[in-house]
Amino acid sequence: MSLRDRLAAQIAHTGPITVAQFMTAALHDPQDGYYATRPALGEDGDFITAPLISQMFGELVGVWAASAWVLMGEPAEVRLVEMGPGDGTLMSDILRAARMAPGFLEAADVWLVETSAPLRALQEKRLGDQARWAASLDDVPRGSPVIVVANELLDCLPVRQFVRTATGWAEQLVGLDRAGGLCFTLNATPAAGLLPDAPEGAVYEQSLAQETLGAKLGSRVARDGGAALLIDYGRDRPEFGDTLQAIRRHRRVDPLEDPGAADLTVHADFPAVVAAARQQGAETAILTQAEFLARLGIGLRAEALVRARPDKAPMIGRQLNRLVAADQMGELFKACCIHSPGWTPPAFEDA
Repeated sequence: MSLRDRLAAQIAHTGPITVAQFMTAALHDPQDGYYATRPALGEDGDFITAPLISQMFGELVGVWAASAWVLMGEPAEVRLVEMGPGDGTLMSDILRAARMAPGFLEAADVWLVETSAPLRALQEKRLGDQARWAASLDDVPRGSPVIVVANELLDCLPVRQFVRTATGWAEQLVGLDRAGGLCFTLNATPAAGLLPDAPEGAVYEQSLAQETLGAKLGSRVARDGGAALLIDYGRDRPEFGDTLQAIRRHRRVDPLEDPGAADLTVHADFPAVVAAARQQGAETAILTQAEFLARLGIGLRAEALVRARPDKAPMIGRQLNRLVAADQMGELFKACCIHSPGWTPPAFEDA
């Protein structure tokens, strides 16, 4: 029985489910969930991330991590953690670039936080014994400062959706249409709680999972010292809108059509994430991806690559444009830093 049929049977028996519950099942169901069974990254897969677009991205994140370690006073041990590490490309690039800081790799205790068995297999193949694995941040040993990196992790975390109706806010749910297929529906009982005022038809998304991650990272860096870098597409100020989308072979598809066959994402809610982190005693800052990469010298790195391989100049130019142009990833993607008080990580000095 397909995941769609199993969800339909569940809904028929117990009633509609939240969008968050649907996302969790579609992405992580052990039998048919997208990340549990068939994540496909890269040009030939369903989606492509910045580390797969160009080595420049991962190298500059490596420069950021190593420079952060130096600014932290070069602690003898630091947990270097990547959450949601994809196929391992980003951490591989980070470790290669981090050699610029003598002593950093010797101090770095490298951890990858991964729940997908297929992706972990790719990471192990790429990184071998350079890293250790954990199922959650809580499983990474405490007691030492941390440098955490997460690229396109927040957008995979589930959200609940609320729609402003003529009579108030109502939660959007996944139910069944007359033919027994999956469909979006509204809860007959208006949603309670402190939701903002908005015009009729507005959609408000709320992610407890994103807020929880922000709180965990804030608590971790406030207590042990260090910084977390979250790069993702999303909003840096409160906004309304339905951002749920399903991507298959680089094209948008109906999220309800074939649960588990496509990647589901939403926009990162950076205001909620940083608010949760600050409540734990951390400090925060946000830049656009273009600002972050420019401050770390991506223009100079692109020029160096072109000098080394003039025949690759057009390709390197396209890659640079994809990462920093306003109509590509440069403005929609944000770089959010959560760090312990008393210092400022690289690139965020006046953010």
